[in-house]
Amino acid sequence: MMYVLDSNIISYILKGDEAVKKRFYAETKAGHEFALIPTVYYEVQRGLLAKRMSKRLAEFEELCQNMHEMQFNKHIWRKSAQIYASLSQQGKLIPDGDIFIAAFCVLNSLALVTHDKNHFERIEGLSFASWKDS
Repeated sequence: MMYVLDSNIISYILKGDEAVKKRFYAETKAGHEFALIPTVYYEVQRGLLAKRMSKRLAEFEELCQNMHEMQFNKHIWRKSAQIYASLSQQGKLIPDGDIFIAAFCVLNSLALVTHDKNHFERIEGLSFASWKDS
């Protein structure tokens, strides 16, 4: 299985949340892999840079070294637009960043790990889990 860590899960890892870190290392040890997608990279980078958190930025870059880097392509954009249209028609829009994350996961059969369940449960065909209680 390959996972995508949402930016909130990466933040928990960088902040030292023991339960989330333990799960991450257990999944890694079990042979599961992780994909790094542009939207998540951007969200984490911008937050750390804005707060001038250079030590955590270095820790983030180290964490990213063992992830499969993925790129946007027209299929991701098309799927993102389809998800947007569907959610808009239902009156249940979520932020564009979350739509991009969902499109990557759905098209590439990746499981998303997030603490933002209420946004992602709206996406048909998306496999997701939370490693953070409550």
